[in-house]
Amino acid sequence: MIDKARFTQIVREAGRIAHARWPGAGHALESWDKTPGNPVSEADLEVDRFLRRELTRLLPAAAWLSEETADDKRRTRSGLIWEVDPIDGTRDFVRGRSGWAISVALVSSGRPLIGMLVAPARGEEWCALAGQGATLNDAPLKASTLENFEGARVPADHLEAEDSMLVAVEKPNSIALRIAMVADDRADLVATLRWGFEWDIAAATLIAREAGARVSDAFGRPLDYNKHDPRDFGVLVCAPGIHEAAVRHLARRADQLK
Repeated sequence: MIDKARFTQIVREAGRIAHARWPGAGHALESWDKTPGNPVSEADLEVDRFLRRELTRLLPAAAWLSEETADDKRRTRSGLIWEVDPIDGTRDFVRGRSGWAISVALVSSGRPLIGMLVAPARGEEWCALAGQGATLNDAPLKASTLENFEGARVPADHLEAEDSMLVAVEKPNSIALRIAMVADDRADLVATLRWGFEWDIAAATLIAREAGARVSDAFGRPLDYNKHDPRDFGVLVCAPGIHEAAVRHLARRADQLK
């Protein structure tokens, strides 16, 4: 359907544009808060413009949904749509930390078809094509196969008392990279209990699913994409063997918070 080599080239170039602005490489950066605690930078906007131009040239029939572009609801009438987070993990980006990534997915009829994460500060390129597996730097990925919920590795800065049976591991600010950690067996479980946007997770959930992970919302239900309201309550990505236990563990908090 699309030129995969050109797609990869475009997302890589977006990563180079972002890295050339990244304070962690010694570059000056202008940033501000869109809303309190929700930063954006000139790099987010530059990458967004570049990706929209080049991906539209690559596939003119596809609609567009991005964190940094006003949402045109006419997109829901399209069977194809690009879902983009120009820099996922902007907090880490503006602070010069490495936990950020460019996230791009092509969604077809409500399901991610191709997805890519580029994390140049970490030297990582994650790719997946529906039905054809997932890779990290061209090496095939195999997700966590943990069977026991107790001891599951979770990307977290700290764990609440009710999660004390879990094990905290590195937590990049990018939710996409945290999901990808399950695909690479660096973590067993990623769960959020808040409303989040499709563009944050479209590429990463495809990568995780193609690596063998189980993907759902916080209640265990399937995720759909290109919805009129492009949000879901929570995302749950984990080893298949602990999915039911994870849904049960989250149920009370999910019901209270939704």
